Amino acid sequence: MAEDVRIADRSWLDAPPTRTLVQALDLAGLDFRFVGGAVRDGVLGRPVADVDIATPALPETVLSALDRAGIKSVPTGLAHGTVTALVEGRPFEITTLRRDVATDGRHAAVAFSRDWREDAARRDFTMNALYADRDGGVTDFFGGIADARAGKVRFIGDPATRIIEDGLRILRFFRFHARYGLGKPDLEGLAACARLAAMIDRLSGERVRDELFKLLAAPDPLPAWRAMAEAGVAAHLLPDANADGLQAMVALEGALGLAPEVLRRLAALGGDAAQLKKRLKLSNRDAKRLIAIGAPGPRTVLIAHGAFGRALYGGEPDEVRDAALLGHVRAGTPDLPTLADFLGFLKTWREPKFPLSGADLRRRGVPEGAEVGRLLAAIELWWAMLDFKPGRAACLAELDRALLRARQPPAGAT
Repeated sequence: MAEDVRIADRSWLDAPPTRTLVQALDLAGLDFRFVGGAVRDGVLGRPVADVDIATPALPETVLSALDRAGIKSVPTGLAHGTVTALVEGRPFEITTLRRDVATDGRHAAVAFSRDWREDAARRDFTMNALYADRDGGVTDFFGGIADARAGKVRFIGDPATRIIEDGLRILRFFRFHARYGLGKPDLEGLAACARLAAMIDRLSGERVRDELFKLLAAPDPLPAWRAMAEAGVAAHLLPDANADGLQAMVALEGALGLAPEVLRRLAALGGDAAQLKKRLKLSNRDAKRLIAIGAPGPRTVLIAHGAFGRALYGGEPDEVRDAALLGHVRAGTPDLPTLADFLGFLKTWREPKFPLSGADLRRRGVPEGAEVGRLLAAIELWWAMLDFKPGRAACLAELDRALLRARQPPAGAT
């Protein structure tokens, strides 16, 4: 056991939803502790997001306790002992202590337990096997506090054995290193990940995508990605990935003060969008955005020339922004002043509304058909080239001029 440690920042422990749930479990006489990420982040002084709870009580007992307290519950994973309590709109996962009975590299059959250490031993990394009581006192069975403080992502027990139980732990090893690691990855864990990298091929696209996205969302995922590449893991994940592109994008985001954006970083890594959609089971929306980011096109040229409004008009602002960033990354010489000006412009951008419609042409005798669309597009282009400044009267006047030109016989005609 580690030294006596208490979580200093009790804000998440003392939050009204947490206190309401604690009271409900106390009234039912249930033993419980907070576990996992909330405790780890609390020990490190990081913001706490999700709050999970472990208990020796069976899930049916937990459901009954929540019901008596008037707390909505969802039986999210009864086979694995997990119940989700919803308190004031905030979810809390409550899971019965467990031990693994059988694993196949992707799934585990579990048996419920009353032994806290046994439950801790089935978790992946030492820093994730921390438990805290309601007063913030931390129980640490495997040196997780010291590892968390040292930035060492270390498997509990033999790394190869833990990976064989669940191949996803390879990706989790690098993802947690991206978030919490200091220096080089743990050598034993790294060697086991390299040796068993082929297990990634058996994982579902959804599980791979979720871990990859969490890794790419880290402030600087590059060291972890390069470690993955050197260990031969990245080749099983994204064989065509370009770490230099990711490095340049992370640097550009930092220079411009932009928050990490997963799809933008994925586009910087490169690769065929259709293959990425299939491999990572991307949603249609994400796949469409990835394609748009990866094909900068004329909008990026307009941005380079300071025509920000024309670049944004008719497009998705975030896609235009990210395509421009990727275009600069690929060029190798980002124009930081222009990009900074564009980002400032983007904050105040409101798409203008083109003043004309097909009805204006019909009133001028233009019949329904392709000619309506062609003329409207021509006037809209004229309007956009003048930075959307002409009003309706000016646009109608330009339409009349266009109609007059269209009705004039070609030069030399008799």
